[in-house]
Amino acid sequence: MLSADDPLPHRPERVLVAGVTGSGKTTLARRLGELWGLRHVEIDALFHGPGWTPRPEFLDDVRAFAAEDRWVTEWQYTSKGTDAFLTPRAQLAVWLDYPYPVVRGRLLRRTLARGILRKELWNGNREKGPWNLLNRDPEQNILAWQTKTLHTWSERMPGYVERFPHLTVVRLTHPRETERWLRAQAEASGVSIAPPKRRSRDR
Repeated sequence: MLSADDPLPHRPERVLVAGVTGSGKTTLARRLGELWGLRHVEIDALFHGPGWTPRPEFLDDVRAFAAEDRWVTEWQYTSKGTDAFLTPRAQLAVWLDYPYPVVRGRLLRRTLARGILRKELWNGNREKGPWNLLNRDPEQNILAWQTKTLHTWSERMPGYVERFPHLTVVRLTHPRETERWLRAQAEASGVSIAPPKRRSRDR
């Protein structure tokens, strides 16, 4: 497993971004797509149909884009079967392993902004209002879900490293470290990168 200061063995063409809800996976995936010229597939948009119902075509869509040569996406829905298609094909996994106060603050700001502004997310869906934060059900309250899954990647990642030796894993432990790592990748690629943007919809 590499750190922010370790060079990549090669320029990747298929990338997964891992991290707890609210860590900024979608933002980083989008920026990596721009940096390396990869197609960013937002996996939430493939999963959620109208009315927050799972799309029956979800795994077929995942299988199709995983077979492509160049892409970047969020490493999610492993319990739904995405590991069968994404992980064997991916060359790089970037793990956002941020401290709890960082991810909690990010998710709280995002959730409040989405709930108050009622911004459309995927396929006409909008998050419920901020009052839903009082719900203790992890399936209904995104903050409760974050708490429930906070250590999921710490528990799973060693197994992934062992099962998929072809997969280079980079662990980034703070947003400042991520920005330093991105600058290093941009310099290695001979391109410039835009500064991070605040996006209330990003995971």
